[in-house]
Amino acid sequence: MTALSDDLVLFGAEAAAARAAGRPLVALESTIVTHGMPWPQNVETARAVEDVVRAAGAVPATIAIWEGRIRVGLSDEDLVALAKAEGVMKLSRADLAYALATGRPGSTTVAATMIAAERAGIAVFATGGIGGVHRGAETSFDISADLPELGKTGVVVVCAGAKALLDIPKTLEVLETEGVPVVTVGQDGFPAFWSRESGLPSPLRIDDAAGIAAFAAARRRLGLAGGMLVANPVPAEAEIPAAEMEVFIAAAIAEAERRGVRAKAVTPFVLQHLFEITAGRSLATNIALVKNNARLAAEIAVALAG
Repeated sequence: MTALSDDLVLFGAEAAAARAAGRPLVALESTIVTHGMPWPQNVETARAVEDVVRAAGAVPATIAIWEGRIRVGLSDEDLVALAKAEGVMKLSRADLAYALATGRPGSTTVAATMIAAERAGIAVFATGGIGGVHRGAETSFDISADLPELGKTGVVVVCAGAKALLDIPKTLEVLETEGVPVVTVGQDGFPAFWSRESGLPSPLRIDDAAGIAAFAAARRRLGLAGGMLVANPVPAEAEIPAAEMEVFIAAAIAEAERRGVRAKAVTPFVLQHLFEITAGRSLATNIALVKNNARLAAEIAVALAG
């Protein structure tokens, strides 16, 4: 992988040139390539998302761990190599340094991408949906590291809401406890990934990228730590309504429980099972929302730079 060196962070050629020129960068996670989608849709989607960022006036910086370094900005060859690599770790805060120390390849979750983006000086990050409080967490204590990371790491995270397989009311409660602003774009209801509405009100609403950038800038002036969560509803033509999606999710979670799937393996297992039982509809929606989030993230990055 060709990159320029800066301590632990190695910038790819496109990202390095953008950084030198003062152009806005948008961080992108790499779990979509290694754990989020099947081949070849994973690499095709990663390429398409990067193109969306470029079309909106920013520069994409897909982040992964490779050969003991944080790689910021992957080439097309890098994306393919990562997709085909074996033993790729799915990294969060707890094991990010482990992969760096041992040289293990790793893709970055929301939490790990936020850490890497902040170290690389990137203010905006586009993802699909955040992790959160899993259903049954009152007994399993299964709560994603994404939530406390949002409370401490100063990156604007653009998503389509929390993944609908989670306990969304509890997820919003934890975000409130962590002091994370949750802003939904263009509607009063908080979205649920594949669906535009979760049935819950959004804590805050802003309708354009300029307004979100102004909010983020005001937080910086106040010296407030932590990030912002921007919930960008999936385009209406691509959504799967919540009532319909809930039937599929319940079946997928039940199958995960039957097979004893636990911890980090739960989300990728459920996503794959949903792909199968929806005959590919869930994946098509996932691709549409990731592109939509990338566009908005680029617009926010451009507004912040301006």
